[in-house]
Amino acid sequence: MKKCFRCHAPVADGKVSFKDECPSCRSDLHVCVNCLFYDTGKHNSCREPQADYVKEKDRANFCEYFRFKDDDEQRSDRDEAAKKWEALFKKR
Repeated sequence: MKKCFRCHAPVADGKVSFKDECPSCRSDLHVCVNCLFYDTGKHNSCREPQADYVKEKDRANFCEYFRFKDDDEQRSDRDEAAKKWEALFKKR
């Protein structure tokens, strides 16, 4: 399920355009913090190496690489990471 980064209200599925806003809190949706590639541990806080630098991560931008993150995708990524961690440090 897609959710707004600010109010965590559900957002309708489908493509998010540059000017779309959250129906609940009216904040911009096409923002770095809503993106699948957003990662504060990476250079420019983005896992996409070809993306242009965006100064305000919570404001609308024109990034062509934007993909709205999905809670289900994040949950499965965390589960996969946990399995790899356990396998790495598994007692023999």
